[in-house]
Amino acid sequence: MHRVLLIAVPLFALFMGLEWLWGRWRGRDTHDLADSLSSLSQGLMSLAVAAVTPLFQTGIYAWAQPHLGLLPTSLWTGWWAWAVAIVFYDFCDYWLHRVSHESAIFWAAHAVHHQSERFNLTTALRQESFYAVMGAPFFLPMALLGMPVDLYLGAGLFVLLYQFWIHTELIGKLGWLDRLISTPSNHRVHHAVNPGYLDKNYGAVLVIWDRMFGSFVEETEPCVYGTVKPLHSWSPLRAIGQFYGELLERARATPRWRDRVRVMFKSPGWNPPGIAPFAPPDEARLRQPRFASRLEALDVGRAISLFLVTAAATAVWLDAADDLGEGRNLLAAAVVAIGLSATGAMLARGEQERHRDGERSTQRRAWGIYLGAMTLCVGLIAVMA
Repeated sequence: MHRVLLIAVPLFALFMGLEWLWGRWRGRDTHDLADSLSSLSQGLMSLAVAAVTPLFQTGIYAWAQPHLGLLPTSLWTGWWAWAVAIVFYDFCDYWLHRVSHESAIFWAAHAVHHQSERFNLTTALRQESFYAVMGAPFFLPMALLGMPVDLYLGAGLFVLLYQFWIHTELIGKLGWLDRLISTPSNHRVHHAVNPGYLDKNYGAVLVIWDRMFGSFVEETEPCVYGTVKPLHSWSPLRAIGQFYGELLERARATPRWRDRVRVMFKSPGWNPPGIAPFAPPDEARLRQPRFASRLEALDVGRAISLFLVTAAATAVWLDAADDLGEGRNLLAAAVVAIGLSATGAMLARGEQERHRDGERSTQRRAWGIYLGAMTLCVGLIAVMA
């Protein structure tokens, strides 16, 4: 699947560029360089994790389908089979998505996709690294029906690609379509932290699941994006680990072992007895300025060039990943993680850091990180090419 996504990258880039130009022309630029690079970095990180976890991407389903299938594989042929597979995959994905908001351990994996405080097409590529790993069992009902692996993968790819266009603020309401399918208006609600919007509109393609199961809300007020507790970091590893860290802190502060386990599986906002209750978003959170970095031209140049080289290294590696051993894939994934982390470090060079440590000191540190990561990524390209 990752090879298909790499082929789609030029189209993604084209539409992201058109969105940025259209927003600028309309006087409504919804992009921020640091935020966009951070979101795109998470997309690359998710591809890297997928390449080293094939068991969870297709392995479990490929094993389960011939052993558990109740219907013959030969039944699933023709256009109607694809239509049924897409609808059924979307139904399974609805429940995975809902559980990922209503169970803390699943939210820890899914939160990455919601951390951006902007909403644009780059947000669509801000994919979670461990979401597919944890969500594999939710799609086993498709295996029970005997749906072949290629049908399962094709339906998943369709549902994933569909969601790209609904991550934008530049498309308004679409009338009757908003009542049937997931649209930008419906999905803006899903990404918002407004109290009335929290944990709503889970549907990836069809919004009728939300209407059937009571999780639909119409967009009626301007959306404030991000997570209830903002990330305020451009580090991809910190983004991935943010809520896992919060869960561990909450568990350590919990006296009873039974409650420590419940913390992991109950609602992300649940706190056991003796711990301060969860505070929903208030007016101060809704008025909070969006996180941004004040970057100098040198910071911008280093961040963009390092990201592009890391992206090229990722593409070259993923094109050959299926033919490599586990050890080499893990090593390549580590290089990609270093490159993306270094890109985040370039974006984090704000005024406060320069003032605290001195410009000369932070420049030396930044150049060291930049050149070290660049060397590793160029080396990966040379080895894989």
